[in-house]
Formats: sequence, structure tokens, C-alpha cells
Amino acid sequence: MNEPVLFEERAAQNGMRLAIATLNAPQMLNGLSLEMAHRLDERLVKWADDPAIAVVVLQGAGDKAFCAGGDLQGLYRSMRESPKGDAWANRYAREFFEVEYRLDYRIHTYPKPVLCWGHGFVMGGGIGLMMGASHRVVDETSKLAMPEITIGLFPDVGGSWLLNNMPGSTGVFLALTGAQLNTSDAFYAGLADFRLRAADWPRLMDALLAQPWAGSTGAIGGEEKGPAFAPRSMNDGLLRQALLAMEPADVLEPGPLRQHAFQINNLCAGTQLEEIYADVAALKDHADPWLSKAARTMLAGSPGTARLAFTLLQRMRQRSLEDVFRAEYIAALHAAAHGDFAEGIRALLIDRDRQPRWNPATLEEASRDWVQKFLVEPWPPEQPHPLADLGAV
Repeated sequence: MNEPVLFEERAAQNGMRLAIATLNAPQMLNGLSLEMAHRLDERLVKWADDPAIAVVVLQGAGDKAFCAGGDLQGLYRSMRESPKGDAWANRYAREFFEVEYRLDYRIHTYPKPVLCWGHGFVMGGGIGLMMGASHRVVDETSKLAMPEITIGLFPDVGGSWLLNNMPGSTGVFLALTGAQLNTSDAFYAGLADFRLRAADWPRLMDALLAQPWAGSTGAIGGEEKGPAFAPRSMNDGLLRQALLAMEPADVLEPGPLRQHAFQINNLCAGTQLEEIYADVAALKDHADPWLSKAARTMLAGSPGTARLAFTLLQRMRQRSLEDVFRAEYIAALHAAAHGDFAEGIRALLIDRDRQPRWNPATLEEASRDWVQKFLVEPWPPEQPHPLADLGAV
């Protein structure tokens, strides 16, 4: 049986080491399973405490995806086996979302540089892993999206924070439509920091082994620096220089998100979801295929997801990343108990009929009153939030 995550350490010329984690389920587009999340989180803790580790690298096996989502099959089984409507009864969902969100938060707050190669598909759970990395790299194959509206969930893994930090109202548009972004738009939306050609990735890894990485003792290139020397800052800079040295010379043309940003901002800037939904829906026959596909995806998607995603974006606008993860954890448990999440997976992956029967079936039925249940803590009153310690010193 193949290991779900491959771990490797490579020695640089000055004795410091690169730590490499490879998601190893290429046949499943490296979808993040609970076991993968556990193993990756445990190893990140170990590497954070190892003074000889200079940089952590996250990548996916195969050439099709870094990570195209989470363990939908496992979540589907757990939802089928748990009583519908009881958001605290699904033990697997409780563990999965807690471990995944803790892992994502750890990457956001990691004490060492994290280089993530977002090649191929980067969706859902893959966005959660990549977005916290300090150095996010895309290439000509990259396709990024948060398409949860098609499966009845919502853009989680910190999506309510990430989407709120995108230019103008583009985050609202992406939450409602699940529209796919190319390499150029990944930069525009703030999802990427660097780019290279996919064929140059091995050469970059070789170049990193030649860098004079700093250690926690203050050593770099065999020399000792003073007590004020900061290894993290130095290593961030060395990694940045290595990436910039391999950046392709060609200029990226604006992607469709940026091309249509003015129109999207006009459509999605309001506070009434019903109006935004109607305006986006009107794009279904637009001459631009990217816009028309986005509108059609929204119209075919879960109205409950549209309401929940929009509500979380509104409520979390000025909240911390920790608060966002805590709110999304509550919403995710309710989503797993509500029904649309299971129905979306059934239609997409189980029966593959692509004919989900959403409940509620319309945005009017998925009202502001209806969505309130997704915001209520489902555990016993005396129990603290499972993610209460996020951000604790």
C-alpha cells in the first residue's frame, strides 16, 4: 500500500535541510483524506521544532494536481451513516474538519518558510493548504477554484477570510459561481506569489540545495551572526531570490476575472443576496464563455450554499482568521447534517447523474431565517469550541 504522504529531507550544501511533503494520491488528484491531514500535521509539528530544517516544501504527486479537494467519499459515507439533522452526531465529520482546519491554520502561522507548488488543479481543500504558505507558486498548468456550490458545502478552509481579502467584490462572485482561475488571475486574486514553468520545478529544487540557509542558532554559510540575526527573515529572502531567478520572462495577460473586474464589482457589491444572485444569473447567456459558465454553475448549484457562503462572508468581514475557522467549523458540521452536501456528492461522484435535488430548491426558500441554524454551536452548552485554542499564545 502506498503511503498517503511522502516525507523527505534533503541536505543543502551548508548542512541545513529542506523538508519535502508530497501528497501521494495522484489517482484521486491528491484529495486530502483524514489520514493525510493527520500525518502532514504531525510532521509539520516535528519539522517546526527541528533547528536543522530551513524550509518546508508542499507538493502533489503526479502532473495533474497539487490537491483537488478533500475526502468527499469518506464524508459521504459518514453522512449516510449518521442521523440526518444532528450536526454533532457525525464523529467522522467532527474529526475531519477539526484536523483539516488545524492543519490549514498551522500552515498560516508556521514559524519557517513554506513553499507550496500549486501545479494543476488546486481546489477546495487544496486551496486551504496552499493559501497559508509563505511562498505560493503557480505555473502554466495551474487551475484554482473554490467550487463548493456544486456539492452543497461552502468555501471553507478559511475561504470566508480569503475571499473577503480579494479585490473589490470578486470574492463574492467566486463564492457564488465557483469560477476557475488561471495563473494570471491567481496573482490578481491574491492566491499566488511566484510563478515558474512546470518543467523548471526540479531545477528550482536543486537550486534550493545550493542556498546558504540560516539555522536557528544564527549560522549561515558556516558563519555565526549576532543575537539580533533572524534566520526566518534571511531564509524568506533566500527563497524569494531563488524563485525570482527562475520566473519566466513573458508577461502574463490579464485573466478573465481581472478583465471583468469592473462589471463583477458592480454586480456583487451590494448587501442583498437576492439582487446579486439575479444580476449574476443574467450573465448565463453572456458572449464571454467564462462569465456564462460561471453564471450557469451558480444556477445549477445549491441555493443553500449560496445563502450560507454569502452570510459567512458578511459576518466574517472584519473577523480574525481564527474566528473564521471557528465559524466555518460550526457551519461545516451543519452542512454535513443538512442534506445538500451529501446530495451534491451523490450527484457528482456516486451516481454521477449530475442531477442534484437541492433542498431548499430556490434562493427564496434558502432565506435569511433558514440559514441561521448553520451559525449555532451544535455541541453541549458546557463544552468549549473544539477550535477554541486557535491563536492562543
